[in-house]
Amino acid sequence: MGEVDPAFIQDPEHRPKLCFSEAEGIPMIDLSPSREKDPSALDRLVKEIGSACKEWGFFQVINHGVPLDHRHKVEAAAREFFGESTEEKNKVRRDAVKVLGYYDTEHTKNVRDWKEVFDFSVEEPSLVPASLDPHNQDVTHWHNQWPHYPPYLREVCQEYAKDMVKLALELMELIALSLGLPQKRFHEFFKDQTSFIRLNHYPPCPSPHLALGVGRHKDSGVLTILAQDDVGGLEVKRKSDGEWVRVRPTPNAYIINVGDMIQVWSNEAYESVEHRVMVNSEKERFSIPFFLNPSHYTMVEPLEELVNENNPAKYKPYNWGKFLVTRKRSNFMKLDVENIQIYNFKV
Repeated sequence: MGEVDPAFIQDPEHRPKLCFSEAEGIPMIDLSPSREKDPSALDRLVKEIGSACKEWGFFQVINHGVPLDHRHKVEAAAREFFGESTEEKNKVRRDAVKVLGYYDTEHTKNVRDWKEVFDFSVEEPSLVPASLDPHNQDVTHWHNQWPHYPPYLREVCQEYAKDMVKLALELMELIALSLGLPQKRFHEFFKDQTSFIRLNHYPPCPSPHLALGVGRHKDSGVLTILAQDDVGGLEVKRKSDGEWVRVRPTPNAYIINVGDMIQVWSNEAYESVEHRVMVNSEKERFSIPFFLNPSHYTMVEPLEELVNENNPAKYKPYNWGKFLVTRKRSNFMKLDVENIQIYNFKV
């Protein structure tokens, strides 16, 4: 990636400011009480999680139980994979049929992102609708494409995926408790999960004031768990004043953000938050997000326990699988309009 192709250039109102403020106050939450037998410590943790979801939609976690060597192995494998030749990476290039694998021309809000990615699903294969047609009930399988090099990539990615699912379900238990729901209220949705992990590589950009690694967006799934390196670049739109603020990298912590589906399930008690990724002209950056998604047959709607006469449902039910395949389609074509969003289902 040399000089900036016009396809990467953001509209003036969405271009990044190169001087930025680092976010003060994004909660840093110690998860160790969730594995201890102290009810009062667990209560405090649940309150912290609820407050972070409500006020920020983002928080960081430490003492999360993910073995550090598992994370380091995946990070090393990602660096090695992205260091391969374009020809080698294109052997696992994704397309409209093989939707998982390597890609370097992704668009967000119809502007090209300054990045290359490698996607793999947690369940192999993933079960999804075969058609966008709401009346067509046929399903198909999305299969992972694993590269020959580095040869250990598949093994370390699959090991890491188990860690991510375990942590994600633990977080969902805490979020359930914070909403006054039974601890395992959300577990039923993840039996045939469509969760996936993305390896991101953001090369140095000659014009970081014009392009973004990922344009502004909200995550359409349930929850995102992000590992980022020490370069930094993630920015969150602060709910209190709408300012873009940088999330400072914390060694070995994970950044968690609430996705659109929690916004719907909670009937907007918790809201997903816009975020984006800055690039810079000197350093490459790597990150590894895990996207927790339910089974394709999940009908997403406000949970009945959280709806009443005074707080009626704010969303009509929608099928997650159909939503997912509609979103995926935009990865392979530039749309004339914005992609499907949860506000399309607002009551």
